[in-house]
Amino acid sequence: MTDEELLKNINDSTLNATRHQHEALSSILHQNGTVRYLQPHLPHHNAPLDAATFRRAVPLSTYDDYADVITQMAETSLDHQQPLLSVDPLLCFFYSSGTSSPRPKLIPYFDSKLSKAASYIAHQGSSAILRRLFPPRPSVNKILWLIYADDVTTTRGGVKVMAASSYPLQSGNASWSQFSFVVSPREVILGSNVEHQMYCHLLCGIRNCDLLDAIRAPYAVGLIKVFSLLESKWEQLCRDLEDGFPSLEISNSAMRDSVIEVLGGPQVKLAKRVRAVCEGNNWGGIVSKLWPNVRYVRCVTTGSMEQYYPKLKYYAGEIPLLGGDYFASECCVGINLDIMQPPDKTRFVLLPTAAYFEFLPFDMNEAEATGRETVDISGVEVGKMYEVVVTTYRGFYRYHLGDVVRVVGFYNLSPLVEFVMRAPKGPGEIITERDLMSAMQSFQLVFENVMATEITEFASFLDMELSPKQLKVFVEAREGSRLMQEESVVALRRCYSSLEDGLGGIYKVQRDRGEAGPLILSVVKPGSFDRLSQVAIANGASAGQYKPPKIIRNREVVHFLEGFTVVTIS
Repeated sequence: MTDEELLKNINDSTLNATRHQHEALSSILHQNGTVRYLQPHLPHHNAPLDAATFRRAVPLSTYDDYADVITQMAETSLDHQQPLLSVDPLLCFFYSSGTSSPRPKLIPYFDSKLSKAASYIAHQGSSAILRRLFPPRPSVNKILWLIYADDVTTTRGGVKVMAASSYPLQSGNASWSQFSFVVSPREVILGSNVEHQMYCHLLCGIRNCDLLDAIRAPYAVGLIKVFSLLESKWEQLCRDLEDGFPSLEISNSAMRDSVIEVLGGPQVKLAKRVRAVCEGNNWGGIVSKLWPNVRYVRCVTTGSMEQYYPKLKYYAGEIPLLGGDYFASECCVGINLDIMQPPDKTRFVLLPTAAYFEFLPFDMNEAEATGRETVDISGVEVGKMYEVVVTTYRGFYRYHLGDVVRVVGFYNLSPLVEFVMRAPKGPGEIITERDLMSAMQSFQLVFENVMATEITEFASFLDMELSPKQLKVFVEAREGSRLMQEESVVALRRCYSSLEDGLGGIYKVQRDRGEAGPLILSVVKPGSFDRLSQVAIANGASAGQYKPPKIIRNREVVHFLEGFTVVTIS
C-alpha cells in the first residue's frame, strides 16, 4: 500500500467504527471460538454470536486467569491437544513491558493472519504519518535508533521467549536489510551487555553525525539514559574517536570489530569538534550541536514516561520531540495522528480493526469496579474515564489491559482517547500512578530549591502487612548530592509535607481516618534504579522496553531498593 492508501484505510475504518468492531469480534470467535479457554462459557459455539451475548457469557479476565494455561503452553508439548487459547500455531512468547515485579509476564504470540493484517495497518500507518511530516532525504538518511535485540530464551517446552521489539530482529525470517538506515551495526544491536551496547550506539551515532536524520528509542527513559551517558563519557568517546577504536571496556570482540569498521580509522578532527561542544558542560540543545541535520527525536512520552519529557526537551532544544502510538504487547490499541503534540496533549484514535474493545467505567474515588458493566466503542462518553478491555486475535478474551483512558472526543466515529494511568490493582491501593507523579512534581520543586540537587527517579510501595498500612516512597537524587550529610535530613523534612500533601484524595481520607500510617520517605543512592533495571533485564525484561516502576507491587523490588537507602524519614 502507498502512504495515501494506508491513511485512507485507517480513516475509512473510523468512519464505520461500530461495524468494524462487530466484524473484528465475529472474526475472532469464528477463528477461536472452540478453544479450551472459551468452552466453559461458550459450550455450544456453532453459530454466529452477537457482541451482547458474548459479553454476557464470557467473564472479564486478567492475566492471572491465563497464567496456568500459559505455563502449560510454555512447559509441555501441545501437539494433538485441543487448542488452549488460539487455533493458530504458537510462534513464541513475548515478555510484557510491565515493571511492578522483577520478572515479566509471558504473552503468547500466535501466527495469526488476522492479527498480522491489523498490525500491518497500524504500524505502517504510523510510519506513513511520520513520512508525511518528514519526507525521506536521500543523502541524510541514517537514524540513531536505540534498539536492543536482547537475549532469547527457551521454555521447558521448547518455545522461544523474547521482547516484542526483538521479534523482527530475532525471528528466523528476519531481514537485516530493512535496518540499513540504522547507524549502528548488527553486532551492536545483538550484543548482550546493555551499557556497552548503549555506548557503542552513541559512538556510531557521533561518527556519522552529519548523516543522522533522527534519534529514536521505544521509551523516553532510554533516551534519557543515553544522553546521561554522553554527559559522563564524552571525554572517553572523544579518545575513542581519536584512536579509531572503542575503549577496552567494550570486551565483546564482534561488537568491537564492527564499531572499528564504522569508525573507519582515527577521527581526529571529529574528536576535536565533539570536544569543543561538550567541554563547556552545556547540555541544553545538545542534539543540534552534535547532530546538525537531525530533524526530530521520537519515543513514547505518555504515561509513566511523562516525567522524563522536560529533561528530554532540554536535551532536544528546538528539535521536535515526537510522541509514540498506543501499542501494547497484547495488541495495537490506538494511533497518534498528531505526533508533534506534547504528552499532556497527546491523543490516540482507537483502531476499530485492531481488536474488539470494551470500556469499563472508572471512578478515581472508587477502588473497585464491582457491579459496573462495560460499554462498547459506541457507548463511551466524552469526558469520562474507562479501563480498556480487549478481545484479541491472539488468545485474550475480555482482558483487562491494565490502562485507564479518558475519552476526549471522536475522530469520525472512533473514540479519541488520552492515556491517564495504569489501573489500580485492588481495593487496598490508596494512590494511583497519576497521583504519585503529580505529587512528585510539587515535591521536586521544593526538593531542588532546598537541596540544590535534582531527582532522577522515584517509586512507591504500599505495605499492607503493617497496621495501619503505610506508603513508602523511594527517591533517587543525582550523583554529587548532599544527601549523605547529616544536616540534609533536616532539610529533607522541609520537603516531606509537600509530597504527602499531594498524594490525592483517597490517600488523604485514609490518613485522616487513621486507616493509613504516615508516609515513609527513603532516599536511595545514585544509580540504584539503574541497578534495578539491570536485575530486571537479567531476569528477562527487554532493555529497550524496560520502564522503571512507579507503583511497586513486589517485595523483592522493595528489599532491593531498601538495600541502597541512605536516608529515611517519616
